[in-house]
Amino acid sequence: MARLSDVIEEFIKDMFNNSDETQLQIGRNDLANYFSCAPSQINYVLTTRFTMDKGYYIESKRGGGGCIIIKKMEFNCNKNLLKTIIEKIGDSITYNSAAKIIERLFEEDIVTERENMILKTVINDRTLVNVQLESKNKLRAEILKAVMVLIFNTSKFVINR
Repeated sequence: MARLSDVIEEFIKDMFNNSDETQLQIGRNDLANYFSCAPSQINYVLTTRFTMDKGYYIESKRGGGGCIIIKKMEFNCNKNLLKTIIEKIGDSITYNSAAKIIERLFEEDIVTERENMILKTVINDRTLVNVQLESKNKLRAEILKAVMVLIFNTSKFVINR
């Protein structure tokens, strides 16, 4: 028998498959009621199954019962290239290795000169000065992977925080 998390994931993916939209707006509590589970179970599925490296972006709206917007990203470059870059970054990456990846993307006109400079600044050791040494490379990898997914995304949307 399938686990509830698997069933919820398939339900949401079916919603995408049965729609021409690249974005879904769902009520977390409504979904939890539908599956007779706690809202935290819905959160678990969203944070583990609908991640940026899997091609999804999640926004949470508060108030009025709250809702969750799930955006399915479409990639403008070779999906295999993104997968290769994500694998190369791994769970941890040094500044020098990350800078080489960013520089290569700049040379291939995947990122602009401005994006090149911004990315290198964001992942620089001086920027991450308040992060413990053993955590810097892990944080750098997470930041870089999240940004790569957004760079390779063709869907135009604004991140509201």
